[in-house]
Amino acid sequence: MYGISNKDPGRSIDWSRTSGDYAQHRPGPPQEFFLRLAALGVGLPGQRILDLATGTGLLARQFARQNSRVAGIDIASGQIDAARRLAAEEGLDARFEVAPAEAIPFAPHSFDAATANQCWLYFDPDRTLAELRRVLVPGGVLVTSHFSWLPRVNAIAAASEALVLKFNPAWTGGDWPGTVPPVPAWAAARGLDLRAMFWFDAPIRFTAESWRGRMRACRGVGATLDESRVAEFDAAHADLLARTAPPEFEIVHRIDAHIFGIV
Repeated sequence: MYGISNKDPGRSIDWSRTSGDYAQHRPGPPQEFFLRLAALGVGLPGQRILDLATGTGLLARQFARQNSRVAGIDIASGQIDAARRLAAEEGLDARFEVAPAEAIPFAPHSFDAATANQCWLYFDPDRTLAELRRVLVPGGVLVTSHFSWLPRVNAIAAASEALVLKFNPAWTGGDWPGTVPPVPAWAAARGLDLRAMFWFDAPIRFTAESWRGRMRACRGVGATLDESRVAEFDAAHADLLARTAPPEFEIVHRIDAHIFGIV
């Protein structure tokens, strides 16, 4: 998300801690996101795609379903374990490796496109771009994207964020205003060639149980708090939802993508 810090002061972030909830309850972008990317030439059959900070492989597995040739990397071994398991359960042909975006473990010119969903803020942009220039073919592209709820337009999301802050005041990932720049500042500063961009809003349906799981999987809860505090947060969240939300509801998310030529 734009304008959100990549650190929570005094907290270490370990996404492996939340891989179970991430795999079960964190949804990927809706199908419209992938249709728009395909219309712009990303996610085509036979295309070689590298998904950076793949997590449990939400993007990578969808690209594999579209018959792209996919690899995903992530620094969190628990996330990669989950990605491998989920891909195997579907019989998908996707390769997953534990590695940072700044040290991609593949040969030069191995990929036609790279994707980075909800994660570019965690990277060293110069080192990552240097690696992408090495592993992408000439004319290859980078897609940076986000899939973020909008707390300023949804009372349930806002109340859930307030509860996260009660348990973890150091969390800096909340209250995103929804602003999507035409060109992100980090890309403009490096003179990247913007090929295309889009954004749209979509209502994402949750049950109280799945929204609890989604919030446990967020950075401010499952990736930073210890197990006992996560359980305390979840109990308080269950009580909050029982008092203020219906059994099923929609949370509006903003989805955006920028496609850059890497030269």
